[in-house]
Amino acid sequence: MAVSAVRSVVFVTGNAKKLEEVIQILGDRFPYKLVSKKIDLPEYQGEPDEISIQKCKEAAREVDGPVIVEDTCLCFKALGGLPGPYIKWFLDKLEPEGLYKLLAGFEDKSAWALCTFAFSAGKDEPVQLFRGKTEGHIVEPRGPRDFGWDPCFQPEGYDQTYAELPKEVKNTISHRYRALAAMSEHFSQTNNTSPEGKKKKQED
Repeated sequence: MAVSAVRSVVFVTGNAKKLEEVIQILGDRFPYKLVSKKIDLPEYQGEPDEISIQKCKEAAREVDGPVIVEDTCLCFKALGGLPGPYIKWFLDKLEPEGLYKLLAGFEDKSAWALCTFAFSAGKDEPVQLFRGKTEGHIVEPRGPRDFGWDPCFQPEGYDQTYAELPKEVKNTISHRYRALAAMSEHFSQTNNTSPEGKKKKQED
């Protein structure tokens, strides 16, 4: 039986823009072909790592094969790290303007964006986490409104928000880029090793 040269892995997302951005960032370095699939996973609560692990395990059970899930947090220093993993719901109710107004009573507008990619080779396989973090500030929204909270997050060292920055610039500094770079590097290194070597790295 012929073996496919490029193995595929399911990336759990229903967001076409996110898939496009991930493929663009990974480029040719990633040894798998990404196939997107929308799966309604339970909304877990807890710390970012716990949420990512639970989501990945559930996705691997549903797909019964290799999966990648992504979890994104936007954390305000003045609020002790909130909204954090609950940013999706805050954004849904408040929009970028409301997120900015949340910090109206605080002098400290600093924030960080955290992205966690979780990979599992299949059902009952261990979960590996790859994290990326970008420091910045919450500002009055500026720029296009086609990508979540991007208009109100201004990364450290830039005078433009994520939304205003050209995609090729954002994709070299973003939290998602940093998490993907860590994941890509890991798989590039382990791609040609034996299954035993791979398993050992997963357990480290």
